[in-house]
Amino acid sequence: MTISTTPHLNFDGDARQALDFWAAALGTEVTAMTYGQMGASDDPAWADRIVWGQVETASGVRVMAFDVWPHQEYDQGTNSSYVYLSGDDAAEITAVWEGLVDGAEIRQPLGASAWSSLAGQLRDRFGVVWALDVRAPQPGA
Repeated sequence: MTISTTPHLNFDGDARQALDFWAAALGTEVTAMTYGQMGASDDPAWADRIVWGQVETASGVRVMAFDVWPHQEYDQGTNSSYVYLSGDDAAEITAVWEGLVDGAEIRQPLGASAWSSLAGQLRDRFGVVWALDVRAPQPGA
């Protein structure tokens, strides 16, 4: 059996925009269903909100997002989670960084760090913190 972990991020009306942004940054497409398509709410204001959505790359990066259910409390919090992407290809990590940086708060500029030849952290324009790095070579590998 294989188990995978997928960050599932919650929004209050911005899930579609976040998914579109991440799809562009990651070079992939959005798969999503709205409350209206699912018949989950009779409220017209909720018809276009996302009840299930994700972006997934061929290399295995997957992030899910939805707009919290009507009348459900929503509080994004502060530093409540990060999406952490770690890879072997500096060009691929740099391309994702460049896709995410538009409108972002740079928390750690992309560059060499104590643990990686290339690492960085930013809070994207939707308030999601992304940490990226190039994995350090393992001894004996």
